[in-house]
Amino acid sequence: MTRVTSPVSGRAIGLTAVPDPVFSGAMVGPGTAVDPERTPAEAVAPVSGVIVSLHPHAFVVVDDEGHGVLTHLGIDTVQLNGQGFELLVNKGDNVQRGQAVVRWNPAEVEAAGKSPVCPVVALEAMVDSLSSVNESSDVKVGDTLFDWQ
Repeated sequence: MTRVTSPVSGRAIGLTAVPDPVFSGAMVGPGTAVDPERTPAEAVAPVSGVIVSLHPHAFVVVDDEGHGVLTHLGIDTVQLNGQGFELLVNKGDNVQRGQAVVRWNPAEVEAAGKSPVCPVVALEAMVDSLSSVNESSDVKVGDTLFDWQ
């Protein structure tokens, strides 16, 4: 089982509350989302593993069981062309759960007209393979978002 923890502090809101049909419809995969605190922060790895995809606004970590977890920092933030995001690791790096991956400021994302909501998605997973999905409570970095069987 893979325990997926929150990459940011804020409030878990569930994927259906994400203002993007691709995420809210779970087309990318099941999971949850966090509405982050509006302060400068570091988004951290939600699982230990290898960074297989890395962009200023999003990253994927694959753990030892082959589970890929996407952390997407905000909605439509690809349109910011990396402005306001600082990469702290490289693609191919091994990271530990809780290790800082990207430095960003959700308040600046919001000021730029984008939603700072962060989907955290189990890639290529079936919805029934997730349990204990947090969709409605305050979370700190490292709190459990869901378990993946």
